[in-house]
Amino acid sequence: MKFPSENLRRRISLIAVIAVFAFTTSCRNRESVEPENRETWPSIRIGLIPERNIFSQKQRYEPIAQYVSKRIHANVELVVLSRYGNIIENFVSNRLDGAFFGSFTGALAQRKLHVEAVARPEYPDGTSTYHGLILVRKDSGITGVEDMRGKRFAFVDKATTAGYLLPLYYFKTHGIDDPNTLLKETYFAGTHEGVILDVLERKAEIGAAKNTMFSALASNDPRISEELSILTRSPDVPENALCVRADLDESLKNELRIALLTMHQDKRGEEILRNFGVARFIDTTEADYNVVFEYAETIGLDLETYDYMNF
Repeated sequence: MKFPSENLRRRISLIAVIAVFAFTTSCRNRESVEPENRETWPSIRIGLIPERNIFSQKQRYEPIAQYVSKRIHANVELVVLSRYGNIIENFVSNRLDGAFFGSFTGALAQRKLHVEAVARPEYPDGTSTYHGLILVRKDSGITGVEDMRGKRFAFVDKATTAGYLLPLYYFKTHGIDDPNTLLKETYFAGTHEGVILDVLERKAEIGAAKNTMFSALASNDPRISEELSILTRSPDVPENALCVRADLDESLKNELRIALLTMHQDKRGEEILRNFGVARFIDTTEADYNVVFEYAETIGLDLETYDYMNF
């Protein structure tokens, strides 16, 4: 048998290497180009609750949406829900696939819409919860429930744990079933940010809001900590978590979950999370909301029939 010469073998090996390189490069090029053709990607509509003004809320979540879009090859569209008070109806009418619900709206949605909890953020200190606060100005002279008589109270919305359930529980445990019999006036500010600023600016003597928003505002405005005082707090409840509709495509649901749960494992994802103010996303299930279900039951609320509309 006649074997090829050394030069010929080298030429054959070189051609083979070039062919393999060309093939793999072509594959990589296709992989890098095809996913960027977003017109072929499915769309996912994700709602955001209005814990702060709608413009800063959307701006805050947009980098996460863009990151997840590229990871799962789906166009993630953010929809800021204008009010807590019609969040269930808006989820349906806006044909949302999911939403970052607060603890109470998440519990409501699980009972009324049967959504499935997916993931929620964990802070650098290892916590993945928040709690509600009842706050006053330090110069108000209000130190307890009797001092609130004839005063103005700012709630967030009937569909919030920190901004409504906490004060209801507080009044109930002090023998007051209807706060309006004690207070001069109550109103809904619409956002946690709005409540805190209203108390700071003396538009209301008392308010109820979440601690994470209090801390966020205080980091930019020292008057928050210097001039406001905390009267009481609620139990810890799950931080705003992504919940998706039960009939969302299972593979898409899993890809979405994995994209969030592994964000902290690559440089770009870690940077986005750091700017968002959290360390990572963690797995979340309905069991994490047990504290909310129990809290509502304690003050006599049936989540399946609860009328959470403000008007």
